[in-house]
Amino acid sequence: MVSVLLVNDQSLQRLGLRMLLTAEPDLTVVGEAATSEEAIGLSTALRPDVVLMDVRLADAADIEAVRRIARPARFRPPAESVAAGGTPPRVLVLTSAVDEDHAYAALRAGADGFLLTDASPEELTAAVRIVAAGDAVITPTLTRTLIDTVRAEPAALPLRPDAELSALTQRERDVLTAVASGWSNSEIALRLSIAPTTVKSHVSRVLTKIGVPGPPDWRSSTAVEVRALPEHP
Repeated sequence: MVSVLLVNDQSLQRLGLRMLLTAEPDLTVVGEAATSEEAIGLSTALRPDVVLMDVRLADAADIEAVRRIARPARFRPPAESVAAGGTPPRVLVLTSAVDEDHAYAALRAGADGFLLTDASPEELTAAVRIVAAGDAVITPTLTRTLIDTVRAEPAALPLRPDAELSALTQRERDVLTAVASGWSNSEIALRLSIAPTTVKSHVSRVLTKIGVPGPPDWRSSTAVEVRALPEHP
């Protein structure tokens, strides 16, 4: 059973999300928060698997809340961190519009996925499950915007001297191109005639080589999976 904490400042929207999620046999809503401050406290108290958080990307307080929820150990004294234990919640961001100037801030803060608020019910429940399983999820629309942002503002993500794209093997370049095109791991494996686990390993190595920061538990994982949800009609 995947436990979810809802964060939304609109009570009617929280009710709708609760009804949608609790209708699924493998999902349960363990709490609701109307503000980012409440979300931080409840995520610590309830320890949900996923925090489904409506975020205004331009709001520094919302981005800070993502950081404190996804990486709580950074804000606790060492003794408290040991006592707390466990894995921090994964954060799935809901946003009404793509703000390319701030989207990376949420990813750096520790968000595990982005979903637009006009996503279909099927997309939303699928995204919650994907994030809970430890993978990342992003819609094609957001993928396109993030790619355009990188191209328009290359200085926003400076690479280490040893992290040039030339360090990638041809297969890693193929995988990176496929990920940027919005392909899922299974699609990449099929098109490149390699195993899905091999795709995960390639993605993990690519992220390491180009110096892209990821969720806090990536360092302890040997493989990273990125999934793209199909756009609904």
